[in-house]
Amino acid sequence: MPRIVETIVTTTDAAGTPHIAPLGLIEDSDGWIIAPFKPSRTHDNLVANPCAVASHTGDVRVFAGCITGRRDWPTIPADVVKGVRLRDAVSHWELAVERVTEDAQRPRFHCKIVHTASHAVWSGYNRAEAAVLELAVLSTRLSMLPPEKIDAELKYLEIAISKTAGPRETEAWGWLMERIDAYRRGDLDAARKK
Repeated sequence: MPRIVETIVTTTDAAGTPHIAPLGLIEDSDGWIIAPFKPSRTHDNLVANPCAVASHTGDVRVFAGCITGRRDWPTIPADVVKGVRLRDAVSHWELAVERVTEDAQRPRFHCKIVHTASHAVWSGYNRAEAAVLELAVLSTRLSMLPPEKIDAELKYLEIAISKTAGPRETEAWGWLMERIDAYRRGDLDAARKK
């Protein structure tokens, strides 16, 4: 099983308009794979401008926000590639696409890191932050999972939230629960975005 790093990936279209998305980068010997679904803006942007920036953030609201339609996070220009990074990232990797493995559903963009930088000391995630990340991933797979699996995961993750969540984690959890509640009500438009 390959190592996957959950991060925030920024890509830009041909006009330079950025798109921010939470993605799991797949470790691939000396590089990383970005595997966006088709159709998606991330996919289209990588085709138009074959580079990306992985911004590593300690603020889990960015993950929850992007999944729930809150994508207005401050960015600044990348150092080497044509793109942007999260302004408040603790570190970032700038990636250049070297080759693409085509797939009808999920092509794989094989990337090489061309620049890295650290911007702040990061102390790691607490249990509530880790729970928010897990809920973020779960909330993107609601249609693929049986209701009892979703309920069991929620019950377990809520323990960490109740014991260790601060204001940021509580806010992020709330956004994701709104999405899950909308999905359960059958309000698919609300479940997709805010």
